[in-house]
Amino acid sequence: MKELVSVIGGGACAPEDYARAREVGRLLAERGYGVVTGGLGGVMEAAHRGAHEAGGLTIAVLPGSMREAANPYAEVVLTTGLADARNVIVATSGRAVVAVGGSFGTLSEMAFALKHNIPVIGLESWTLPEHRLPTEGVRTAASPAEAVDLVDQFVRGNSG
Repeated sequence: MKELVSVIGGGACAPEDYARAREVGRLLAERGYGVVTGGLGGVMEAAHRGAHEAGGLTIAVLPGSMREAANPYAEVVLTTGLADARNVIVATSGRAVVAVGGSFGTLSEMAFALKHNIPVIGLESWTLPEHRLPTEGVRTAASPAEAVDLVDQFVRGNSG
């Protein structure tokens, strides 16, 4: 069974977050992980793009019922019709979660993952000190490579 990792972040994102998410997706695919996202644009598209370019499996969990809404790099598209409630599915589908940037939807996915004892790695996300939110259980990564190394530690028990 292929191990899945959820990559979460905003549908609209800064170019730096897009580049980080694309690199995370690429590195995850190169290490054999499938990449689950919310399936839309921004960070979700970038993670799928990186994974797709590296030959990896990409899974989109859409908020609506229109398959056409998925980003062009989504290989498996799941329509839910659940709107924001689909965040639970995205957050709990992976063995680990990598959060890149993001807004309140990303924060909700982080909370759902933590509630289900799924490790969360923040990459320029809600783990930043100025948010002053409880982030117990969230590991911070300084780069996409460090984020994927942490995924390996949590999921496979090795350092990459």
